Amino acid sequence: QVELVESGGGMVQTGGSLRLSCAASGFTIVNHTMAWFRQAPGKEREFVATVSYNGGNTKYADSVKGRFTISRDNAKNTVYLQMNSLKPEDTAVYYCAAGSLFTSIRKLFGAWGQGTLVTVSS
Repeated sequence: QVELVESGGGMVQTGGSLRLSCAASGFTIVNHTMAWFRQAPGKEREFVATVSYNGGNTKYADSVKGRFTISRDNAKNTVYLQMNSLKPEDTAVYYCAAGSLFTSIRKLFGAWGQGTLVTVSS
């Protein structure tokens, strides 16, 4: 059974940092593009960052570029999102996703986690 489990969310003050983790089971991530999306209350789920199967390529949403870093450890079957200089507008549920293509298009990712809540207070 394919499963993605996010962890590391929580509440942090503006300017703080959090590191999200996404542990995969039931499949190996080594052959997959991995990504993070987020959904704020009342808004559509949006792309945050993606990393290619070997970590050689990454792409970020303009809103997080320079503040967030996506990485992967294929040996641990885990993907990470380091979030620095957090802002209140980063408040959202963060979702991990796996797909076959290096893309930021949500519908092209076939496996999703349940999400972890990040709250940034001002």
